[in-house]
Amino acid sequence: MNLTRTATVALTAATVLLLPGCSNTPPTADGRPATAVSSRPAPATPAARTTDATSAFKSLAAGVKTATFGTTVTAEIDGNHLLGRPGQYTSKITFTDSRIKAADTQGLEAGDVGYGGSIEVFTDNNDAETRAKYIQTVTRGIPALGEYDYVHGTSVIRVSRLLTPAQAKEYDTAGAKLD
Repeated sequence: MNLTRTATVALTAATVLLLPGCSNTPPTADGRPATAVSSRPAPATPAARTTDATSAFKSLAAGVKTATFGTTVTAEIDGNHLLGRPGQYTSKITFTDSRIKAADTQGLEAGDVGYGGSIEVFTDNNDAETRAKYIQTVTRGIPALGEYDYVHGTSVIRVSRLLTPAQAKEYDTAGAKLD
């Protein structure tokens, strides 16, 4: 292909791609121009940004310096028997928080939310919301089982009741980056 033909093909392709953005759309009722296509790129979806609980924890730990990675939960060690089941979490990790006193965790099993918390990542936000509501319903009348639960995108951040409300809120604030 010669240079002139290459330039013509490129110009034609650019015109075809750019023409749909041009519009004779009339202005809105308040006189402002109507826009048919946004010039900004679409934001990343939560599922695209938060692909698993480990990456969610890395983001969370950047905002909560007292959080330490605990365990990656597998189907074999998942005490809830939910990992990978339909409508349930696709990945889960546990973490500890250094502000929780060891004396307050006596009798807890390894990986319990009481040591700090966990992150459960779902396929979609509806499943994450359903899980958080279920946990709150089950634990509502039993203070010893209470916890803080925050949903951000496809992630449920479960935080120990042994933290103060202000301390737990740090996880909610850091979790906002997962949305």
